[in-house]
Amino acid sequence: MERYEAYKDSGVEWIGQIPDGWESVRLKYVGQSIIGIIYSPSDVTDENKGILVLRSSNIQNGKLAFDDCVYVSKDIVNKHLTKEGDVLLCARNGSAHLVGKAAHIGKDNIGLTFGAFMSVVRSSLGKYLFYIFNSQIFKAQIGLFSTSTINQLTSDTLNNMVIAFPRAYSEQTAIANYLDCKTAEIDALIVQKQRLIELYQEEKTAIINQAVTQGIDPNAKLKDSVIDWLGEIPVVWEVITLKRLTSKITDGEHISPIFTQCGMPFLSAKDVRDGLINLPDDKFVDYDDGARFRKRCNPELNDILLVSRGATVGRVAIVNTDIEFCLLGSVILLKPNVRINSSYLFYSLKNKLVQDHFLHSSQSSAQQAIYLVDVATIYLAIPNPEEQTAIVHHIETENARIDAKIAKTQRIIELQKEYRTSLISEVVTGKIKVSHLAEKKMTL
Repeated sequence: MERYEAYKDSGVEWIGQIPDGWESVRLKYVGQSIIGIIYSPSDVTDENKGILVLRSSNIQNGKLAFDDCVYVSKDIVNKHLTKEGDVLLCARNGSAHLVGKAAHIGKDNIGLTFGAFMSVVRSSLGKYLFYIFNSQIFKAQIGLFSTSTINQLTSDTLNNMVIAFPRAYSEQTAIANYLDCKTAEIDALIVQKQRLIELYQEEKTAIINQAVTQGIDPNAKLKDSVIDWLGEIPVVWEVITLKRLTSKITDGEHISPIFTQCGMPFLSAKDVRDGLINLPDDKFVDYDDGARFRKRCNPELNDILLVSRGATVGRVAIVNTDIEFCLLGSVILLKPNVRINSSYLFYSLKNKLVQDHFLHSSQSSAQQAIYLVDVATIYLAIPNPEEQTAIVHHIETENARIDAKIAKTQRIIELQKEYRTSLISEVVTGKIKVSHLAEKKMTL
């Protein structure tokens, strides 16, 4: 990359040298930070009766998103209406890593308002300023003002942040145009890689579906399972209800217990994910209460847990710890008997046919839920124990192969994101000269 002919000291350690013809100043000298409006639940209204309030959820991957919208009906002063060239920032959030995420306000999004946890920075720098807020320079300065108790960027903090920029507006525009082009290329590559990961995940699902319904022998003869949704299975396999494959099917506590700061972990549906359990570090019950809960529902190593209510209904995990814990009623416990390999049962319940069956059952109830009777009476296709072991080995071998590809692809995505941030930082501090490239591209 080309560098500028001459540089000077910016006077700021984390910016370093900047090109001649550039300035480094506090943000308050080139723009204004405006904190958003406060509104009450009574102000919230329908889309056709109010004005859209931009919130943290409306910024996704550096762009405005409108999947989660709130509208209010109240008087809004002019400064709280978005203008073209504004930069919308998340100024306060319970999650520290979300503070500082930014989106540029284009001409299609003017006249909206923004909430009190948001801030708009209004300046003549426009899109160039948006890229500063996506650079390492900005992220480094956020760290200087962060505390252990409050995740926020105050107007005073924003106004006193130091930025570097070329004096010529034409150069600011050319740099922004160049970064528009380059970041779009990087983002497109990231989207391609993310789609590749989705395809890998679909391949893993297809392998499980095939293995637990028709086995791994391509020459196996098939028969009608007699269960409509299960389809054909190998002739030597059995179709058995889950009740006959387990020694216990029960669920956790239906009354919320008294939580303590330490004691026995109390697991809920949100702790069942990625095929394993994650014992909570913020929910415990007294050991005496926990022992009482475990008399009826006692999860142990290699048992199976199934989410029975909520948005993740049907999610399944295998208990991967011998630490004693207890369950909330939204999780069902399955104890496999000698007729079925625990891992084979886990993969059978992950089978898309079974998952679709659970989903259908949950939608037929008043709340999205599956009940113990639904689980106990579901049919599974079961080979002999030796073939179960072989199938589990096949699935885990294939999963490991695909997981290695996923890890490699995720690393490429991480590197592209790092390159994106680094490129923006180098450009908006003048370490590399790109304005001539943008101007050349615009004339082609």
